[in-house]
Amino acid sequence: MLKRFEPKLSVRTVYDIDLVKLWEQGYRGIITDLDNTLVGAKEPLATPELISWLESVKEMGFRVVIVSNNNHGRVSAFADPLHIPFIHAARKPTRTPFNKALTVLKTAPNNTIVIGDQLMTDVLGGNRMGLYTILVRPIAIKDEGIATKMINRPLEKLTLKLSRNKRQ
Repeated sequence: MLKRFEPKLSVRTVYDIDLVKLWEQGYRGIITDLDNTLVGAKEPLATPELISWLESVKEMGFRVVIVSNNNHGRVSAFADPLHIPFIHAARKPTRTPFNKALTVLKTAPNNTIVIGDQLMTDVLGGNRMGLYTILVRPIAIKDEGIATKMINRPLEKLTLKLSRNKRQ
């Protein structure tokens, strides 16, 4: 059961992901969360560093889609200037947004990556679909929504503790 909450890879930020290695392993699509994964939850636009990273991702040949539980206004204001397709009000960790993302990317689960900052939404949803999951540390915890602060983060702490105890 806990296996579903374990990412294949954990890194500090998206910039720490070895994209060359993943490309060489056959991955072609990236499904990424937005808030606290790419930018802080209150940051309306991409930083210059993120824009550069996204350009290099696309230059390598990866296709990218943003899948966010946030509303249309928030996600479109961020994604449209970058010309990145998106799925808003996604209801992660359900399978539907991940299936939609695979359709947008024209990829299969075995060659698609999910990047996110939450075990309960991004990692669980990606693992349920057989995607390669990468957990990043949240960028700005203080700006998170009440449900994330009060439900998801405490559940994550408990899950990580149980997972560590199980391995010992």
